Amino acid sequence: MDFPSNRKSQREASERKMYRRNSGLWFSLVCLITALTAAQAAFADSPNLSIHSPDFAANERIPVTYTCSGDNKSPELAWSGVPASTKTLALVVRDPDAPMGSYVHWVVFNLPASVSGLPAAVPTTPTIVGGGEQGFNGRGVSGYQGPCPPPGRVHHYHFKLYALDTSLNLPASATAVQVEQAVTGHVIASAELVGTFSR
Repeated sequence: MDFPSNRKSQREASERKMYRRNSGLWFSLVCLITALTAAQAAFADSPNLSIHSPDFAANERIPVTYTCSGDNKSPELAWSGVPASTKTLALVVRDPDAPMGSYVHWVVFNLPASVSGLPAAVPTTPTIVGGGEQGFNGRGVSGYQGPCPPPGRVHHYHFKLYALDTSLNLPASATAVQVEQAVTGHVIASAELVGTFSR
């Protein structure tokens, strides 16, 4: 014979079991919603970073004034689509066509995320007015060094921009290799502009 007290205990046990099952389902649902929200935020925070120059079009010739055959001054650069979570920006300019291997023409790092470009003729000082630092180029000096290829074939100059989730703890004499090693694991987005030049 099933006494009322036994039926009550069975009912309470059944309710506790159902509560645990529902709690597990709710926990899984909350985890799923959290993951989807994070994924959506990450997607929304990764617009298309792009870099261009008012002075030359992508894959086109860099004007002489920005080379060793002219004033050897840096061209104007502008970028857009910087992710909202960016802390700093870094820029490395290389010529992979150089006779002795990839040659570094410019190293810039710790640019504020709010900066949307660099003006033409940035002074070759370790610190950039408005924020940012310049490392050593291939000559072992600070600042921009314009294209100066040997006479002959066309060389390609890669202006690589990095959006980072941190600032770089590097000295003013940092090289491109040091910057590229330091940004590993911290790149939110990157973009590249290629210009050409020959003599």
